[in-house]
Order: sequence, then structure tokens, then C-alpha cells
Amino acid sequence: MKLSQFRFHLPPELIADHPTKQRDDVPMMVLNRKTHSIEHANFKDILHFFGDGDVFIINNTKVFPARLFGEKEKTGAKIEVFLLRELNRESRLWDVLVDPARKIRIGNKLYFGDDDSLVAEVIDNTTSRGRTIRFLFDGPYEEFKKTIQRLGQTPLPKIHNRPVTPEDDERYQTIFAKHEGAVAAPTAGLHFTREIMKRLELKGISFAEITLHVGLGNFRTIDVEDLTKHKMDSEEVIIEPETAEIVNKAKADRKKIVAVGTTSMKAIESSVTISGMLKPYRGWTNRFIFPPYEFSIANAMITNLHLPQSPMMMLVSAFAGYEFLMKAYEVAIEKKYKFFTYGYPMLII
Repeated sequence: MKLSQFRFHLPPELIADHPTKQRDDVPMMVLNRKTHSIEHANFKDILHFFGDGDVFIINNTKVFPARLFGEKEKTGAKIEVFLLRELNRESRLWDVLVDPARKIRIGNKLYFGDDDSLVAEVIDNTTSRGRTIRFLFDGPYEEFKKTIQRLGQTPLPKIHNRPVTPEDDERYQTIFAKHEGAVAAPTAGLHFTREIMKRLELKGISFAEITLHVGLGNFRTIDVEDLTKHKMDSEEVIIEPETAEIVNKAKADRKKIVAVGTTSMKAIESSVTISGMLKPYRGWTNRFIFPPYEFSIANAMITNLHLPQSPMMMLVSAFAGYEFLMKAYEVAIEKKYKFFTYGYPMLII
């Protein structure tokens, strides 16, 4: 398929800039792939669609405060450093994005915090905006991480164009976040509350956890019309044996297997046996899913409403069906559904 096929007009006011009052009390669109019918519900109604033996696959990645603001040595020029990936724990090496990039060269030192308590040196250029930096921090690793936590800011996507608030620190994180490493939240999981999860468990529904540390590649502009030529950034994936066992049993029993979010779907589709079962995995994935695509594991999905021409929208269209999803998005816009980070969920069954 072509990039232009995923273009649609999204009124700016339908991009949700702030969290809803409650995580789980939000409108939810339900897409039935067999009947091609669209139903309007509330996320709390999720309980009515699943039962004993069904499985929800959730991404337990945890967002870390990846955005740092500092100054360049000598000139005092203001710079932003976005932490992408830790390359070497011992030597404090990181892949980052810098802004403004033209001012940041190899050998420059960057200072963070009012007391310059964190210093970094640029040691390589990786892309036009990308750099490799080394943090000059002599203390224990735990102290280094505490300093990052103190100085860093929750990496809310820039499209929201507003200051990050303490509310974002809480709400731009799922309640089941455990393993730090994501620079963006797995947003479909933001709607779950402990109450909803407990009520699902009481119905006999299991939760199988995977870890996919969400990267910025999900938000980068796709600049090729031919989607087969687009390359996604790699993201770290962990699928434990216990998760594979839970999911494979549900599949053998012909139960519903729900991928919560595009990141969960991407993770499980990156580790499938020849016979179509989920296998444990520790490694990386750069899988880019767009129509046509035959899914191996999940037969249901929870996802948010995504931006035009985004990789997330393309994955969802492969699962729901391109024409059906485009129709659903038209209905969502007509009904004033909210899109993107803090937007409304969609259940596809």
C-alpha cells in the first residue's frame, strides 16, 4: 500500500491534549470485523466482551523522564537532549537527539541542572539530529539514574505543545508499568485501572505481560510513498516463557487473545513459531506492519485512535481491514472522538 492512502483530515481540536478525568471512564468505539458493524460504548464495558479463559497481552514497559534541558559550555546556549537508548551502562554512553542540532558538535560539553550536577560530552554524530554522548558522572549507577529522574522531564509528544505537568507524570504511564526503558507510553494501556483489571480477573481472564520499550520511531514522519521501503527503528523486546505458555494455551483452547496496543501486537508478531505459536524472546524488533498482513496470535485488539499516516494507524488497518478502519475514523471524527496520546480507545473484535 501507499503512504497517501492513510491520509485523512483530522481537525486539530480532536487531538486530546490532556488526560480524561478518569482513566477508564471514556467513550470506546467497538469494531466487529465479521459483521463490519460499529458500536459506541464506554471502556468500562470491556467486561462484557470477554470471558473465562481469554487473555489480554499487556506491555509492562515504563516511561522514563527522557527529555533533558541544559546549556552548551562557554556559550550558554540552551539545548534540549532527548535520551533515546542507553548504549553502555558502565561508561554512561547514550544515543540521543539534540535540538538545536546545528549547535552541538563532537567534543562539546553540555551542562544540566541549576548546579550543573550533570555533565555530558558529545563523542559522535549519528544522524542530522542524533548524537552519542557520554555522561561524566563518577558516582554509583543508582545515583546517576536518580539524577536523570530528578532533572529529566516526562517525554510528552511535542505535538501537544504545552508544558508538562505533574498530572502527566502520573497519567502518561500505565498502572502496570514495571520495566523502565520507553520514551513513549503504550497509550492503549493508559485506560486500564486496577478495578477494571480485578473485575476482568474475576471473570477468569488472564493478563500476559510482554515488554517492548517504545521508541520515537513510532512518531517519525514516513517520507516514502512506497511503504515497503520504510525502515522502522529497532525496539527492545522481552517475552518471557510464562507469557508464551499463557498465550499458547489460550490459542489451543480457541479463546480470545487481546493485544492491548500496537506495541503488544508488534512484540508478539516478532516472535512466532512456524506453527503459529508464541515463543519466548529477548532481543530487538524493527517490524513494520501494514496491509496486507496475516496476524498469527491475537484475534482481538484494543488501541487508541491514531494520527494520519502513522505506523500505528497502518498496523491497526492491517488488523481491522483498511476500508473498515477508514470508515470507522470517519465516524469517530463525526462523533467528536478524541485522538492520539490521551485520546479514546477502540476495541476491535
